[in-house]
Amino acid sequence: MTNVAPPARTTSPGLGPKVLVFPDAERLVASVATRLVTRLVDLQAEKGTASLVLTGGRTGIGVLEQLRTSRFRDAIDWSNVDVFWGDERFVPVEHPDRNERQAREALLDHLPLDPHRIRAMAPAGGRFGDDAEAAAAEYRGLLLARARASPGAPLFDVCLLGVGEEGHVASIFPDSPAVQESERLAVAVHGCPKPPPTRISLTLPAVRRSSEVWLMTTGSAKAQAVASALAGTHASALPAAGARGLDRTLWFLDTAAGAGLSGR
Repeated sequence: MTNVAPPARTTSPGLGPKVLVFPDAERLVASVATRLVTRLVDLQAEKGTASLVLTGGRTGIGVLEQLRTSRFRDAIDWSNVDVFWGDERFVPVEHPDRNERQAREALLDHLPLDPHRIRAMAPAGGRFGDDAEAAAAEYRGLLLARARASPGAPLFDVCLLGVGEEGHVASIFPDSPAVQESERLAVAVHGCPKPPPTRISLTLPAVRRSSEVWLMTTGSAKAQAVASALAGTHASALPAAGARGLDRTLWFLDTAAGAGLSGR
């Protein structure tokens, strides 16, 4: 059986990213959380369900914490939200660095979600033991089944991504096998430059199957990567440059992260 699913559609020619710059990280996180409520409510009004790809990191978890305390969060029918992850650290299920654990503590365990619609990546020491390749293959199979169930539709509605100092997104690092992947939707990543070294990650082909991609980053250490990505640096050297949505790509930056964009 093939591990490849055909793309739903291509991004409209000339449809560039929209950049939103906020005075600080706090207001960035609040804005993303508010926009996310609105987008998920609109999606459910249109088709009854919505799908969301979560990201880890300080900003990604901050958005989830903001959602937890928002007085508008219950406008969303959380029982009809499908939850995925952009990447996961291949560590035991209770490890504090696991993205799923952090997301559950920040938001998911506080919501009336359907547990069958929470699509977490398998942990180390679980049913696949220490075989990250098998865990990645399982997630690929899940995504392929989803794609085949709704041919021609985006794989995800909204994909949240953080951006690293060197321009990585999910666990797709520059000049790595993962960034070169052109077909498979999820892969095991070995030898990551940041610990832990083994992870499971969506690939850029999977990210590009999202209707909307929202990239979020803060701090002056990210300014060069942001400017280079928006200037069109090739994705192999700067993976964030290759993260784009079928319908919309949004960059959420604080002033420091957007400092290199003054000439735009």
